[in-house]
Amino acid sequence: MDCRPPDLLLLLTSLLHFSHFARGEQSYTIDTVGLTILPSYTVQSGTPVTLRCQVSVSHDNIPNLTHTFQLTRNSFPIFTDTTTEDSVVYELNPARAADSGTYECRVTVKDKSKFSNGELVVTGLQTPILHLSNTKPFESEEFTATCSAPDEKGSLIFRFYQRFRSREPLKIKELAPTGNSSETTLVLRQVGDSLLFCDYDNLVSSGIRSSNRSNEIQVIVRALYISPIMNVLHASVFEGDVVEIVCKVVNPPGNVEVFLTKDKRILKKASGSLVHRLTAKDSDSGEFVCKAEQGNVQKETYRSITVKEILSKPHLLVEPLDIFEGDRFKLTCIVKVYFPAEVDRDTMQFFIYKDNINLTTSDTYSAVANPDGNGNYSCKVVANSVRRSIVKESTNVVIKAKIPVSKPMLSVVGGTLVLGKPFQLLCHSNSGTLPITYKLYGPGKFNKRRIVSKPEERAIFNCSAIFKISDLDEFLCHVNNKPNTPPMIESGQQLRHSSTIIEPVSKPVLRPSSMSISEGQSTTIGCSVKHGTPPIQFSLYHEKNKSLLMFFNSSNLEVSYNLTDVKQEDEGKYYCVGTNVANETKQSERVTIQVTLAQWKKGLIAAFCILLVLMLILGWICKKNLRTCKRKRMGHELAVKSTGTKVERLSLTQAEFEQAANVTPGMIGKNIWSDHVSTSESDDQNSVAATEPECTEVETKQAEPNKAPVNEGTDSVCSEVRNSKLGVPEQADVGSVEYAELNHDTDHKGDAGNHGNQSVQDDHIVEIDNSVDVNAATCGE
Repeated sequence: MDCRPPDLLLLLTSLLHFSHFARGEQSYTIDTVGLTILPSYTVQSGTPVTLRCQVSVSHDNIPNLTHTFQLTRNSFPIFTDTTTEDSVVYELNPARAADSGTYECRVTVKDKSKFSNGELVVTGLQTPILHLSNTKPFESEEFTATCSAPDEKGSLIFRFYQRFRSREPLKIKELAPTGNSSETTLVLRQVGDSLLFCDYDNLVSSGIRSSNRSNEIQVIVRALYISPIMNVLHASVFEGDVVEIVCKVVNPPGNVEVFLTKDKRILKKASGSLVHRLTAKDSDSGEFVCKAEQGNVQKETYRSITVKEILSKPHLLVEPLDIFEGDRFKLTCIVKVYFPAEVDRDTMQFFIYKDNINLTTSDTYSAVANPDGNGNYSCKVVANSVRRSIVKESTNVVIKAKIPVSKPMLSVVGGTLVLGKPFQLLCHSNSGTLPITYKLYGPGKFNKRRIVSKPEERAIFNCSAIFKISDLDEFLCHVNNKPNTPPMIESGQQLRHSSTIIEPVSKPVLRPSSMSISEGQSTTIGCSVKHGTPPIQFSLYHEKNKSLLMFFNSSNLEVSYNLTDVKQEDEGKYYCVGTNVANETKQSERVTIQVTLAQWKKGLIAAFCILLVLMLILGWICKKNLRTCKRKRMGHELAVKSTGTKVERLSLTQAEFEQAANVTPGMIGKNIWSDHVSTSESDDQNSVAATEPECTEVETKQAEPNKAPVNEGTDSVCSEVRNSKLGVPEQADVGSVEYAELNHDTDHKGDAGNHGNQSVQDDHIVEIDNSVDVNAATCGE
């Protein structure tokens, strides 16, 4: 339930309505549009019809709201009105067949529109009305007829008919589409009375509609008696006789004209009657017409006349038929007599004319043909007798002396001939009467023929390729335009001077000055062709680099290229290409150029090789010296090892010594040293596979006077001897010799026992010290 006061709601509604007006927003809608056709949608022609278009629009109290009404028939506008009223009325009074169609009423209100349509059918057409300007015309006399339907609309096609008693109507004329009335001219040729009427077709939107017949009018066609009479005295006559022709109308009415014609040519004209006289000629044979005319009415009468020919028409005979300048020709005037009794041949006179100028009074004429003698020739024959005089002329004969053909000229079509390619030759004579026969002969049984009959034609011959310039001399051109006469001849030798002859280049030859060249030096590469028309374009390529080295446009057959500061990359195959305006490119064979090392590089390599040999020799010498050094060192080491072995033998343990004392003297050396010997042999074998011994430094010490020299020297030497017995590579080669010496010493000194062992040790210690010093000094060197 709304608790707000009513006056507040009304105020809000008023404000909202006022705001719509303030903003210019007006609401409206077209509800309906109606088209009404009264009294009915189908009416008879002549019935008044009213079309009413009404609209209904809803809006928010828009003042003075206007409506635009537009009425169309078959989409063509017929009525438009803008009004504040809600309806308009359009009247058809009376409605005719042309008013039939689809009507549409469209109403537009501001930017909105709506329409309504309806179909009106008007049946029937108005009956046409016929009017004639003359109901009693003469035969073939023109009169005016008018057929109209004044109330009809649209495009009407009128037709006129003539109806005789008890006969079907005959349409005599139909007019083009026009308005509701049409006027035309009618002509009736048949004498008598008849009835005339008309009707029409109306082209409406639904199709063609035909009207009823109009009123019928009786027409009486009267006969016009103006038929002429023609009299000819002697219808068959000889040429030269006088002929009289009479043409007249008996009792003619007023304004009657009479004409005498032959072959549609008027010979004479008069009013009512005429008389025509003529001297008969063979051309007068034929039909004469006498014609009487009054207004548009004409009457005619025909008579034929035959004229007998006594003499034939002269004929001018020309001999010969083809006359050339400088030739003699003869003219003869020939005539035949058909009736010798009518004329005396001896009294006949002949005249020969040139351009209407008398040349002779004889029947023959002779002259030498020249340009001044060209013209129109004719002859005339005059035969006189008592009864008549006959004069006849021949037809004109045109004599134009032909011009003999001049000496021909041979030329190459286009002016350029390329050897080795097909070409065209033109054979042409500057003067000569057409037609002219051209014949061309050439190498290899070449034989062609051309006949030039028109000024724009030319004798052009397609020729096969030639490969030598001398082949041009074999071409011959024969020209003739006069039968049974020798032709004019031209040789192909003139082509050498009148044409540009291009000889394609031969295969290029590449000639380097040297096939092998050292780096840094220069060489010349020549490219030449044996023949070819200059200028010649030479191009030099290096196949390896795929680059263009040289391009020359030369007028000579040979060019050269200087290749300077040659490098190793310049080595490879070279070729050259030659061409000229013949556009035939030829390529030479590929030539290989070798690039060798520079002299200083060769010297450097030689010096390096010599140095290498020297180094090898020096190395061999050093190796040899080293071996010598090793042998010397091995000698010293042998002495040291011999002494050390003895010391080692003296420093055996007491147990070994006691064990040795228990054995026989012959086994002492074997038991004590055999192991050393065996070990040395094993060491010797191992030393063969090992690397060569190196020189080592041996530290020596002086025996201290306060200590027993035996023990100290024994320990030092024994240590080195044990190292050698363990297979040290440096001492492997000496071991076998050392132990051999030791065995030898053992064999000789085995009986000595233990006596003198101490002194022996002392002696060996001194020897070891000395030998170590010497060995150390030698290795140091």
